[in-house]
Amino acid sequence: MANANDQHPITFQGTKLAFVNHIAYLVIIIPEVMKPLFSLVFILVFSSCAMMQSIVKSTFPYTTTVTIPQTSKPGQELSVSSMATSFDQDFRKDGNNGAKVSEVRMVSAKLESVEPTDFNIGNLSMVKVYMAKADGSNEVLVASRTDITAGVGNSIVLDIDNSTFLDERVREPQIKIRMVYKLRKAIDVSPNLHITLGLSAYPNKQ
Repeated sequence: MANANDQHPITFQGTKLAFVNHIAYLVIIIPEVMKPLFSLVFILVFSSCAMMQSIVKSTFPYTTTVTIPQTSKPGQELSVSSMATSFDQDFRKDGNNGAKVSEVRMVSAKLESVEPTDFNIGNLSMVKVYMAKADGSNEVLVASRTDITAGVGNSIVLDIDNSTFLDERVREPQIKIRMVYKLRKAIDVSPNLHITLGLSAYPNKQ
């Protein structure tokens, strides 16, 4: 008498073979299906990195050093000028990034004594910093401090004025910085003061 279990090996073997064939099909097909997905993920990651780089490149400082003559008379508004430079020279209009950013604004400003390093900026009662093109045209106020305390030390943060876009000025090959100052009292050295102007920009919408 035949055992009931003897009726299933063929069906079982057929199912097993079909299952193996199905797995083999998936092994072949899935990589082909996933290729576009992997490509999409790669593009998104690359774009995100490029966007992050753009954001980083859109925040940059302009720096310059001015010298206050030891012969400056206290109580009078005087001024000194110097050309400013930026580490990101490609930001100029003829560079790689000049046409890619707009709405350039002042975001920070600092004044620091570099020679001698212990010169007290409190010897000044006020400062105003202006930015212009190299020939002095299109000058605008970008930072100031009118309440400098006598014992402030060798550095001070300035109050920014970001009411004006600076696109045209920073796209010039050179930028002229003029610092208006007033001495609180006579000084016995000609200090070099380092000005750091932090600018930011947005990606150009055009």
